[in-house]
Amino acid sequence: MKTVDSIYINGSFETPHGSEVLTLFDPVSEEPATSVVLADEVDARRAIDAAAAAYRELARSSREQRMTWLQRLYQAVAASEEELTAVMVEEYGGPVRTSRATAKRAAASFASARSLLADYPFERQIASARVVMEPLGVVGLITPWNANYGFICSKLSMAIAAGSTAVIKPSELSARQTELLTRVLHRAELPPGLFNIVTGKGDTVGAELVRHPDIAKISFTGSTAVGKSIARGAVDTMKRVTLELGGKSPTILLDDADFAKAMPLAAAAATFNSGQACLAGSRLLVPRSRLHEAHEAIAAAFKNLTVGDPRDEDTCIGPMVTRTQYERVQAYIRRGIDEGGLVLTGGPGRPEECERGYFVRPTVFGNVSNDMAIARDEIFGPVLSVIAYDDEEEAVRIANDTVYGLHAYVFSADLARARRVASRIVAGRVFINGLYDEPVAPFGGFKQSGWGREFGVFGLEQYLEPKALLGYDNIL
Repeated sequence: MKTVDSIYINGSFETPHGSEVLTLFDPVSEEPATSVVLADEVDARRAIDAAAAAYRELARSSREQRMTWLQRLYQAVAASEEELTAVMVEEYGGPVRTSRATAKRAAASFASARSLLADYPFERQIASARVVMEPLGVVGLITPWNANYGFICSKLSMAIAAGSTAVIKPSELSARQTELLTRVLHRAELPPGLFNIVTGKGDTVGAELVRHPDIAKISFTGSTAVGKSIARGAVDTMKRVTLELGGKSPTILLDDADFAKAMPLAAAAATFNSGQACLAGSRLLVPRSRLHEAHEAIAAAFKNLTVGDPRDEDTCIGPMVTRTQYERVQAYIRRGIDEGGLVLTGGPGRPEECERGYFVRPTVFGNVSNDMAIARDEIFGPVLSVIAYDDEEEAVRIANDTVYGLHAYVFSADLARARRVASRIVAGRVFINGLYDEPVAPFGGFKQSGWGREFGVFGLEQYLEPKALLGYDNIL
């Protein structure tokens, strides 16, 4: 069994002060796989002190210095793509295609930040004032388990580009991935304390980041419930907060959509990252006049999704990350049946070809109304609800009838019509007639899907504070 017993503070791998040990299980075999020694509040404070000392040294680093650091980080991560992919597959159970894309995106985030930094105007004239965009200081970056590399690297890249230093608290469920990524980032030979990585639980390390007065900002990706707790705690020290939270995203097929083209894309949107994705299109809205056709088409698309060994290039859906997550998804499938949902494909239990492991049968429910739990709650698994609507107006109303507002998808043969509908959806991102990846477009949500945005210039400015200088050119 693999043992993870180090954290990263001030440029060095150190033994945690914390003594709690967590055992992680292989999601395919269900056997114990990793023993993790978790950091505690003392470790968090040591990391914050290191980041604060580094910030005092590096606060006035030049644009060129930061661009050099970002280039080194890009080169280190890009050179380690295969190793990062393999460990993500083994620990998380992410299908190899998903895991490889995550590793590539992690490296690319540093290259993207470097390009942005090259031209970003940190000073600008606003009427008679000279406005300077200042770094915030020490930032706390709290990341989830479902795309560990990508979240760590995208947040860290923005913090460095802005001129801040960072303390990172990754999910303890990704300890082995975190250990490897830390060693990869260490190879970039950045100044000690510029970034620190402390693996521990949210109620210890995470809570210390939220309450500590030397942390100027928290950037968190995870559940809405935890995000609310962070927001409440951050008020005491008036921390800046960016929250990228949950979603229950609608996929709208308008009545003129080509189902043969749209349904495979709708299935892919619903099962991103084995369904363990905040942007999953987990509600499929279809015209009632084509409901029977939609049921048949989406069921067929789901049946074409290969479930199984995440190391196989043909696998679309791997296991859930833990037994807890597996049981959560199973409970929602049973609840959907109890609520009157019609199982079009899938259902409770494992797929027949999977004798063990945290594998879920990709499940589609028909006969769903938008007030059912399977249509309201973020399930975080490969479970899709098909909801009928009578006209375009009702489709928009149902799409927006959710506490979330992270993502949406619209399909139509009439591009102008699709754009019109997309403009009415309350969501941070809307994909029209496809699935896309634009790493510099803002990412984040409306309503209970979060505060603020990540990626590109909008993400960078979440780590900056404007200072207005008046009389800038006045000589006495």
